[in-house]
Amino acid sequence: MSGDAAEAQRARAANGSGGGGSSNRIQVSNTKKPLFFYVNLAKRYMQQHGEVELSALGMAIATVVTVAEILKNNGFAFETRIRTSTVEIKDEMRGQPIQKAKIEIVLRKSDKFDELMATAAEEEAAEDEEEQT
Repeated sequence: MSGDAAEAQRARAANGSGGGGSSNRIQVSNTKKPLFFYVNLAKRYMQQHGEVELSALGMAIATVVTVAEILKNNGFAFETRIRTSTVEIKDEMRGQPIQKAKIEIVLRKSDKFDELMATAAEEEAAEDEEEQT
């Protein structure tokens, strides 16, 4: 299993998709992974499921919005739902609950998605070929 595939599997497990959670949900953190890790993972989820749900709390909300905008602006996806809410999380330091903002953005693959992915794969193969010569 490649490193990315193993990481995606860990992300699904961390998101609870091994249990009752959604298998196409990505919980985004603003500290753990680079931005394009989430962009590429979202593309893979849309390839498999037709849509992906990006979810984040607090400071990671900006990362989710950026990932969604990259996918939309490049023609890969369109949004079908945006939901915001506030969740209560127990603060380990103070031992009392705190309120955190939460966002969930559902993206569905565009009509051009498969064509764009094929073009990207061809370009990548051409680059690999150039590197080997």
